[in-house]
Amino acid sequence: MAETASQALDPELKATIQAAYRQVLDGLELTPRYGQRLMIAEIARTLGGIEADDAGRRLSNEHVCVLEAGTGTGKTLAYLLAALPIAQARGKRLVISTATVALQEQVLHHDLPALKAHSGLDFEYALAKGRGRYLCVARLDQALEGGEDNPTLSLFEEAMTSRDGDDFQALAHEMAEAYSAGRWEGDRDSWPTGIDDADWRRLTIDHRQCTNRRCGHFGACAFFRARRGLDQADIIVANHDLVLADLSLGGGLVLPSPKECIYVFDEGHHLPDKALDHFYHRLPVNGTLRWLRTLKKSLTELNTALAVQPTLARLLSSLPEAIAALEPRLGEAFAMGHSIAELEHGLPEEASDAVHHRFSMGRVPEALSEQAGAMVTAFAELSRTLESMADILRESLDPEKATGLPREQAEAWLPLIALLHGRALEAHALWQALATTDPEDGVPQARWLTFERVAGEAELTFSASPVSAAETLARHLWGTCYGAVVTSATLTALNRFERLQERAGLANRYRYQRLPSPFDYSRAVLSVPPEAVDPSNREAHERALIDFTQALGEREAVLMLFSSRKQMRAVLDALPEAVRQRVLAQNHLPKRELLQRHRARVDAGEGSIIFGLASFAEGIDLPGEYLTHVVITRLPFSVPDDPVGATLAEWIESRGGNPFMRISVPDASIRLVQACGRLIRKEADQGRITLLDRRVLTRRYGRALLDSLPPFRREIDGVAQ
Repeated sequence: MAETASQALDPELKATIQAAYRQVLDGLELTPRYGQRLMIAEIARTLGGIEADDAGRRLSNEHVCVLEAGTGTGKTLAYLLAALPIAQARGKRLVISTATVALQEQVLHHDLPALKAHSGLDFEYALAKGRGRYLCVARLDQALEGGEDNPTLSLFEEAMTSRDGDDFQALAHEMAEAYSAGRWEGDRDSWPTGIDDADWRRLTIDHRQCTNRRCGHFGACAFFRARRGLDQADIIVANHDLVLADLSLGGGLVLPSPKECIYVFDEGHHLPDKALDHFYHRLPVNGTLRWLRTLKKSLTELNTALAVQPTLARLLSSLPEAIAALEPRLGEAFAMGHSIAELEHGLPEEASDAVHHRFSMGRVPEALSEQAGAMVTAFAELSRTLESMADILRESLDPEKATGLPREQAEAWLPLIALLHGRALEAHALWQALATTDPEDGVPQARWLTFERVAGEAELTFSASPVSAAETLARHLWGTCYGAVVTSATLTALNRFERLQERAGLANRYRYQRLPSPFDYSRAVLSVPPEAVDPSNREAHERALIDFTQALGEREAVLMLFSSRKQMRAVLDALPEAVRQRVLAQNHLPKRELLQRHRARVDAGEGSIIFGLASFAEGIDLPGEYLTHVVITRLPFSVPDDPVGATLAEWIESRGGNPFMRISVPDASIRLVQACGRLIRKEADQGRITLLDRRVLTRRYGRALLDSLPPFRREIDGVAQ
């Protein structure tokens, strides 16, 4: 390991890491890699150098390292070996977070068992999942009895009758038998067959509906059994969505508190987009009116069940007025939205897709802002009422608290009241986002309307989202955690970390390092052939793609990446039958089966051409002879036409910036590196990458994009460079 790590580590901890590394190399018969040693050193130096007080609270602010490490570096073993001993020595938990299920399973089922078997380190590990991935035993019990304890609940949980009654009952009995016999741990992902979403909703709950220790089934609860396993684990394997969901709820609800954690974000380039998804608010007007009307129809039943308790009776008596205040306002908002978008008569009959109306710079008209302000007040009142009701129902489950409401009634109605409270909170958050004015010198929120038909009926959805998660991540993640490592094969854009810093809120004072690759990239050729055409000439470009595909060798193993589904279909349809037989097109087959067929063809000595879209430019692993030619049909620019991207671009432009150069080119650089990264997966791999977009030679950004790629041998218009 590099000597620089010794500056941050005490000798005993340094010796532990070095000894574990040697044992893993020997046990797994691995060759030490320079980039891997550097990665261990950088992580050890960063995490080992964190200053803390006697209570273990972090005092220093250089506690994050950002490491770009390409395929073949051995990232997983590097960060486990460096971070685990430090986490244990500091009394912290190591949380490994991935963006994809595939990597999560690799860490859980391959890397951690190998580390435990060969490193000499003593540790326990566990997988963390959100509550919604686990069976609720109380709900299963209700299902086995043949229905809901309160029939009103089913009115609020849409599409719960996707199976007929007998099928659902059979599933419930099968699950109960497997769970009680210990053959199933109660999580959705390990059930041997797929479970319909509507059926699963009947068998699980969210954090608001759960009664925790007050539940009569607490001892048998699948989620809390898993939580008890987490409490004993030194390493917790999670995903970005779960980490962000836990942080958005304040931290420490599913995972340990951030201040007690050292995080490793593998596939860290996905973190900013994942974070945006968690701070996005939406409200479908007619959907909201439906649940409010259902609540109004259910008031008689609610009063019969719950009004025996005086405070609940008073709270219930306020609901008719609250609903009466909201219904006309929502109707007015529906009409106002259509008027603003000049769609007074609704979507045209010929409109098959949803239509967005984005507010320029996120600024909503004054009338809508005033309407939103009134909604904020009304939904705040409703939220408080439902929250107070839920609190009383929870207290009624505690045998030591006499609320005057029988436990059976509280247990039956809490799920419904908690569900409604969650919906009221979501509505309040959306209207708050529409009523709030953005700071003059700050980045605006994106705000927009979406018009569509849902089950044949017109729907208008109001939406609001931050255009950047940087501030939120800086405050709630980097600012609160004990330490963190962010790593991926593609963190830089145009060879710089600035784009990631801007999107993820990563401070300049953190440590940034690009680690050397173990691969010899001169084994591959990057070609821009004479056939490459500017895609702005759509017909000529499409013809060039058809001709190039026809000319591919009959036994080549090819991945051809398209940016447009329409163009991919057009090229496929235009190919001669003999060539088309060699093509495996995305969406014609499930991804797993498509890749299996491709490998089988290569094994049989036949040619195979995969036609894929953007999702095939990342995460596809076809080493050796399974992939010898990657064809990129056009530079992977994305047009910021979604409301969030368009608002950000508009804001940059308003400040004299160039959104194309600041957003589109850096993001295209990352995607281009990812696409090229499909070719070289092992040290002995070789082959060709062909770029059929001439703009890389004719536009001023082309040189920067080419120079951001690994040092492949280059061939331009058939001439070696």
